[in-house]
Amino acid sequence: MSTRKTTAERIEAAKIELKQKENELKRLEQMQKEADRKARTKRLIERGAIAESLIPGVETLTSEQFKAFLEKTVTSSYAARALAEIAATTGASDESKTENEARQAG
Repeated sequence: MSTRKTTAERIEAAKIELKQKENELKRLEQMQKEADRKARTKRLIERGAIAESLIPGVETLTSEQFKAFLEKTVTSSYAARALAEIAATTGASDESKTENEARQAG
């Protein structure tokens, strides 16, 4: 007696395997979305806490007042220059890390 599967049986097994892989993909995508959502929430909370710690009296402002304050502050020319300077410094340090990692790997 032969234990070889017929073509129809192999097709059915492949369909089952495909469905399992599709389900695994959906589960992994959901896990990634949840991780991204948690990371965003953490970032927003941390940055809000930093803002409250640096801006005197901000806790007494309404959300609309706080938003108006930020809009006026971050759109100033000083803020634009400071942000560009910080971003340039961060970019340079990221490039240095990448170069150092490449040297260590090589």
